[in-house]
Amino acid sequence: MNKLDEILAHKRREIAKRKEEVDLAQLRERITPGFTHRSFRKALKREGEITLIAEIKRASPSAGIIRENFKPTELARDYEKGGAHALSILTDEKFFQGKLKYLIQARSAVSLPCLRKDFIVDEYQIWEARLAEADAILLIVAALKPEELKHLLEVAAEAELDVLMEVHDARELDVALETGAPVIGINNRNLQTFHVDLAVTEELAPKVPKDRVIVSESGIHTNADLERVRAYKIHAVLVGESLMRQPDVTKAVQSLLGRF
Repeated sequence: MNKLDEILAHKRREIAKRKEEVDLAQLRERITPGFTHRSFRKALKREGEITLIAEIKRASPSAGIIRENFKPTELARDYEKGGAHALSILTDEKFFQGKLKYLIQARSAVSLPCLRKDFIVDEYQIWEARLAEADAILLIVAALKPEELKHLLEVAAEAELDVLMEVHDARELDVALETGAPVIGINNRNLQTFHVDLAVTEELAPKVPKDRVIVSESGIHTNADLERVRAYKIHAVLVGESLMRQPDVTKAVQSLLGRF
């Protein structure tokens, strides 16, 4: 069993346990009207500008603890101050030491759209994200069957959530495009080996129709990296670990975006 399979197996057990405590109908009853959705898609697509999804992430399976002084509210504010256009907040507990409350804390502190970044395998998690007032969720093609992707995309639309659909290779890209997902994330990290190569974006970005929003994920550390993927005509980058390791994330965002 590879790491992704291990994570997905645990995630399904985790969700089954949560459903025993609060079933889907009860969860949906807790959602109150009046939610003001912040468009994740619109925040990412700006003429002549590469936008930034800045990630709030305490740890990862490959890197261990990334940031000891971890304060989601402060990080969210500092990211916004630096010029980030959207936030991604890790909510997986076992493997990334995230929590859904980190999303709630971060979103309440800023005006940016916020993505729930987790391994979504069940519509229950989508309604959890809606209850937490997320603006978007992540769907990973490698983690789901095509029919599951389509179903979860429909549920997300019902819940008024945007979707970042993540792919790692040409086959997965074909699957993602078939679903009609408007925002495509190209992850430069191989989920089996964890090797990162920006050439993945170089290969896949030209195959994405012009009406979709393209996000390059992983392996972007500097303004030079950002300029490299700019040449592939992507709209946004998602950057986490390299920003989270910096003592001053506001300055790190400004440096990444070339705003000094």
